[in-house]
Amino acid sequence: MGIYQIQLEHQWRPAYAVIEGVAVAKRAPCIVRQENGECFGEVVQDREGSVPCLQAFQKLAFIRLATKEDIERREKQRLVENDAFNFCREQATELKLAMKLVRVIFPFDEQKLVFVYTAENKVDFRELVRVLARRFQIRVEMRQIGVRDEARMRGGFGHCGQPLCCARFLRQFAPVTIRMAKDQGLSLNPAKISGLCGRLMCCLRYEAPSNKPENHSSGDE
Repeated sequence: MGIYQIQLEHQWRPAYAVIEGVAVAKRAPCIVRQENGECFGEVVQDREGSVPCLQAFQKLAFIRLATKEDIERREKQRLVENDAFNFCREQATELKLAMKLVRVIFPFDEQKLVFVYTAENKVDFRELVRVLARRFQIRVEMRQIGVRDEARMRGGFGHCGQPLCCARFLRQFAPVTIRMAKDQGLSLNPAKISGLCGRLMCCLRYEAPSNKPENHSSGDE
């Protein structure tokens, strides 16, 4: 039995799984199960002995190492995802829907197509769902996320040169205020204290005095 770090295709943040009874090579493709169903991933490294450090990461159920047929199936699914992304974006424009499509996810078990998007306001996507379901002949799920969740999903690097905290280890987002930057004597230039999401950087909170009440507007809602 071993504990292995798994990199999923549709999220930057690593996850891990317990694998028993099989020899696992580094970078081996595999099939795992998460809350939303089966998905395709890749074994990154053996993390035996790092259990305490893994508590912040998602735990997956290992199903099997990917076969040649699994890999070919996933390649076809990626083509569906690309097609669905382009088609959905075109239809959203035609229907004049104020939304930004972030990603299309076709789970390995092919039970549905998940369209992930951001929007400033509530979007009436009923007609869009009908068009998508008719085109792809599959159940369609529209999943709205916030701009901070978008940054977490896409990943990237912050001003510090390190991978984004939200994509690496943060379990949930906490309020961040401009007062935190002031108290630390930092520049109040938005370009310097904002993350890729356009909101105040999560790391501004790390050195904020915990005994100070934060009653100021956060600017990240």
